Amino acid sequence: MAFNNDLSVILPRVLIVSRRSVRKNKFVDFVGEYHLDLIVTYGAVPVIVPRVNGVHMLLDSFEPIHGVLLCEGEDIDPSLYEPETSGLSPEEIEEIRRLHASDTAVDKEKDSIELRLAKLCLERNIPYMGICRGSQVLNVACGGTLYQDIGKELTRKLPEDQRVVHMDYDNYDGHRHFVKVVENTPLHCWFKDSLEVGKMDILVNSYHHQGVKRLAQRFVPMAFAPDGLIEGFYDPDAYNPEEGKFIMGLQFHPERMRRPDSEEFDYPGCPSAYQEFVKAVRAYQKKLNSSTALPKPLKLNKEMENKRKIIVRSFSLAKNLYTAGIEMNPTKQSELEAGAEFL
Repeated sequence: MAFNNDLSVILPRVLIVSRRSVRKNKFVDFVGEYHLDLIVTYGAVPVIVPRVNGVHMLLDSFEPIHGVLLCEGEDIDPSLYEPETSGLSPEEIEEIRRLHASDTAVDKEKDSIELRLAKLCLERNIPYMGICRGSQVLNVACGGTLYQDIGKELTRKLPEDQRVVHMDYDNYDGHRHFVKVVENTPLHCWFKDSLEVGKMDILVNSYHHQGVKRLAQRFVPMAFAPDGLIEGFYDPDAYNPEEGKFIMGLQFHPERMRRPDSEEFDYPGCPSAYQEFVKAVRAYQKKLNSSTALPKPLKLNKEMENKRKIIVRSFSLAKNLYTAGIEMNPTKQSELEAGAEFL
């Protein structure tokens, strides 16, 4: 038991912001168990940041932060990413709200918490992984934009053979669509053993009606859906898990890509994102600990040590004279000069 307690102290901490929902007429905060299971499996401790009013001002209380995983949630407030570029009419926006009622209720507090965490990761190079909404938060935090609705802004402009269903409410966990993996990216590395010869396609799940419209400049795409939507991206200058570097967004949910009525993953590479993320988190913690370690005491050479002792003796003598309130013996005056000179 003592070993387990010691282990829990040294494991790195990954912050995950909860999603707020209503249950029995009360708000409840939750995080999907697959995220938590994988974080623990690969050797980190998930720390849930509750979606509570004012928490965005209290994030210092969650230090030390060794990694951030953002996932799940409602649409990001459109005013945060230039909504005027969408060209959607008020009637279309109203229809979007009706079709995607469970997602279009903007949660500004969650936006504030997650954007602050994303920017903190970018400032400090803290490992960050964004899944679904978390990838959109990352793009917006870096100046990118989103489609307010893929169906209205992208799908309807394409020929039938290029259209993709990104949200199937009737087959939530079973729905899949193809994405083309970009060569020489982390995603390619994770799934290369599952790719057919001469092809770069895998089937992924999808639960979203929004997505990346303009990718922030610092990122490189890792996968595209047939309709051109970016399904994964990363910062190549901030990706080296062994050195504690990991900044990435995935629009799909690899943690939920499992066979029907089974815990077995669709592909062996599905949990790799979490494995490599936690590897980076562990390396970041190690790097952080080494940089904040207490400095070793300064060792003085013999000459400096003698000078130190003379100064200490001078201050001690002065203190005794002051405390006793007696006149200074002329023979002691020279012993005070070292302290006076130091001051």
